[in-house]
Amino acid sequence: MAPRETTPDAGEGPDTRLDFRVDQLDRDKQASMAFYRAVYVRCDMLDALAQYHSADDTRSFYLLYDRSATHGRPGSPHYIALYLQRDHQHRAFGFEYETLPLPSMAQSWLIYRGCPPEAIALDPDRGTTAADQMTQSLERRLIGDGDHYALGWSYTRDDADDHVTVAVLRALDDGAPSPFRVLVEEVDLDTWTHTLREGGCDTVDEAMTWSRDRLTGTAGPLPSVRPKPLSSRPASAQKSAASRLPGRSR
Repeated sequence: MAPRETTPDAGEGPDTRLDFRVDQLDRDKQASMAFYRAVYVRCDMLDALAQYHSADDTRSFYLLYDRSATHGRPGSPHYIALYLQRDHQHRAFGFEYETLPLPSMAQSWLIYRGCPPEAIALDPDRGTTAADQMTQSLERRLIGDGDHYALGWSYTRDDADDHVTVAVLRALDDGAPSPFRVLVEEVDLDTWTHTLREGGCDTVDEAMTWSRDRLTGTAGPLPSVRPKPLSSRPASAQKSAASRLPGRSR
């Protein structure tokens, strides 16, 4: 979904200006050129939907909307999550970035890299708003545990008559119910709202078939996500088994 056209008012609302703060950090020519090619070359087509800068200005997190994506490869993701690390003493910087199909996935990516969750919240006046509670709940879950899934495929269609994003995710936990998930975001530009729904599939073929059918307008209802199985083992046995498992860090 494209951000709204807004006229900035001095001293009002969040800062949506895009400043990467790396102009003087050019000692590492290779890093500077890589950043230029990956991000800066399309700077005039990027809108900052949210950004956060650490107090010492050594780290910055950006959630960007890429308006050039609509003219690029069909179906390309429209969002960029960007993490910048600055070394002012040595006049250098490094960066990581990822293109993602949904803003909640970009938020999750940034939070995983150390951005305070509350600092990367989207400005409701900058884009569409969630149409219902189900959308809000799913977005919160994706932001909080999005690193439990890997993005396998996505397609964004920004036609006015069918503004939709479909994404297929794979659970990183082999024991997860419905190991493949389908996310569908549909945007209503008349009301400036969006809905987000989730389906569950047992195989990647099932997930991809439903996704392609949605894009051609022939899909049936989203397959339901299978609930987690209830364990019949006694609680004491579960605790004993868990104590023998190695810990897993993010």
